[in-house]
Amino acid sequence: MSRREQIRMSAAEVASFLAEERTVTCATVGPRGWPHLMPLWYVLRDGDGDGDGDGDSDSGSDGPSQRVWAWTYAASQKVRNLERDPRASLQVEAGESYEVLRGVMLECDVIIHRDLGTVEPLGAAILLRNAMPRGVEPPPELPAQAREVISAQAVKRVGLEFVERRRASWDHRKLGGVY
Repeated sequence: MSRREQIRMSAAEVASFLAEERTVTCATVGPRGWPHLMPLWYVLRDGDGDGDGDGDSDSGSDGPSQRVWAWTYAASQKVRNLERDPRASLQVEAGESYEVLRGVMLECDVIIHRDLGTVEPLGAAILLRNAMPRGVEPPPELPAQAREVISAQAVKRVGLEFVERRRASWDHRKLGGVY
């Protein structure tokens, strides 16, 4: 078995990893053709399971059951980039030393959602997930003051739905310290 095969995460491992982490680095193509990389908080939401279409995913499944969603300012550079070319690469990575590095890279088509009925609840879900320290159970809903902030922000923002087409994953812990 190749090292690549040894460190690949299963679909369940990828799902668990994405559920644990909070920040994704989103790469789009900037106006001069250079990669434009920006961090985003994200949430996972149910997808339609259409998967990657090309059979090249290393997940071992027919497609993700959940999609990465984020929100950002409508006037941001990443949105302008996605309006020009609706593709992005996402990376979520954890670990500080080589033997514990793990991560997921997703090549995605991106759907930009502008309707408040989608954007506002998305913003609330992102804030609810990320406002509490790790290990602390979030409240069932945001307090009224936080909901007001989200409502005010939602009119300036868009939702980004990342439709996975291909994935690569790695978990160096699977090597057991042998490189």
